[in-house]
Amino acid sequence: MKIEHAALYTEDLERMRSFFMKYFEASSNELYHNPKTGFTSYFLSFQEGARLEIMNKPQMEKTGDALVRTGFIHLAFSAGSKEKVDVLTETLRNDGYEVLSGPRTTGDGYYESLILGPERIQIEITE
Repeated sequence: MKIEHAALYTEDLERMRSFFMKYFEASSNELYHNPKTGFTSYFLSFQEGARLEIMNKPQMEKTGDALVRTGFIHLAFSAGSKEKVDVLTETLRNDGYEVLSGPRTTGDGYYESLILGPERIQIEITE
């Protein structure tokens, strides 16, 4: 088995799409829109691994903003090297995204940073 895709509801579909395309080299399909329900979505594809579906619907409930909570908590992307982790982390910092930790080597041996993306989505960048 493999994870085919994960899905994420977002308030600003175009902003989220642009974020993943700009910083994580995602490619996107055309916008899907269901006029009956108002549901819209894009599938984002990356060089390897699972796809990410980003979605919006007119009636969505907000979840809490706590960074430590139950449920899915972050997306992790492999940049390919420590140097690429450093560069991407600094690029995101310079573009106004909060760096929550790193870059650093964790106790379990990962070289990573953790940033707070649009709508407080935690993004882990690993080597």
